[in-house]
Amino acid sequence: MACILFGIGLLGLFIRRNAIMMLMCIELMLNAVNLIFVSSSALHGHLSSQIMVFFIMLVAAAEVAVGLALFAALFRSRNHIDVSDLEDLKW
Repeated sequence: MACILFGIGLLGLFIRRNAIMMLMCIELMLNAVNLIFVSSSALHGHLSSQIMVFFIMLVAAAEVAVGLALFAALFRSRNHIDVSDLEDLKW
């Protein structure tokens, strides 16, 4: 089940051009990895996998906060968020 969720997230990341949808696909992929860690923790009885889930959730929350702030600033200046139009953000 987690592999299917990860595949859907990866497919959506490659297909979608909307930045908000891309963030949602990344979150889906992170949740699939969390599901794998929790199931392996329950199978083997180790606590280390659940600690990794906690850190992944922290990274996901930080990614959402920074990403949404960036996209809100871009939307104010351009009135759309299309990833293919963001060529001027390159170095």
